[in-house]
Amino acid sequence: MKIIDIQVALASLGFRPGPLDDIWGRQTAAAVRAFQAKNGLDPDGVIGPMTLAALMPNVARSLDLSDPTLVWFKEACRLKGVTEVAGPKSNPVIDGWAKGLGITYGGDDIPWCGLFVGHCISATLDREPTPTGLLSARSWQQFGVATSPTPGAVMVFWRKSKQSGLGHVGFYAGEDDGAYRILGGNQSNRVSLAWVDRDRLVAARWPSTVPPPVPHSVEIKNRSENLSWNEA
Repeated sequence: MKIIDIQVALASLGFRPGPLDDIWGRQTAAAVRAFQAKNGLDPDGVIGPMTLAALMPNVARSLDLSDPTLVWFKEACRLKGVTEVAGPKSNPVIDGWAKGLGITYGGDDIPWCGLFVGHCISATLDREPTPTGLLSARSWQQFGVATSPTPGAVMVFWRKSKQSGLGHVGFYAGEDDGAYRILGGNQSNRVSLAWVDRDRLVAARWPSTVPPPVPHSVEIKNRSENLSWNEA
């Protein structure tokens, strides 16, 4: 996505971004703010996922893990290392995610991979609906819209067996021939990167308020870690 693409889109909708010169100047920023105000968005002049979805709803693009519009994935990366507390106590950071979502939560002995994903989505995409009962990993099968595995996608897996109703959920961060690299919570009791068997995948989902990308894989070679089976 180039600045001129933004300028052309703004101009086609009757806003005035100034010269179509691929330069981010004051006129372009002012046109973005005017567009945001008219469309009920925060008029901050920043092309975030919500603004991009409203401005160019039919444009799909390929995203990599460093793309600045993957704001929910950036939040997940920021939280790497958060670990549950052993015993009867609970990590106040994890408890705070539940409080922020208005969820009654009994502490981090309760599986919290769905809570982690819910926090990352809700903290960065304030208009994105989250599934009812988001503490249940399998509820994320109903989240957003379907996609193929791609950077930042919400990845839902079965746990114990396909028929158990139990599951795990996290964010796509890569793959190899046998497994997906997942950034998720409650992976060995912490927010971490783990490898999850490809055969366990139930669904890949994308936020409905963010323009869908052109799905593509991130290939990771020479995996040295074992597959994850500890996600609760």
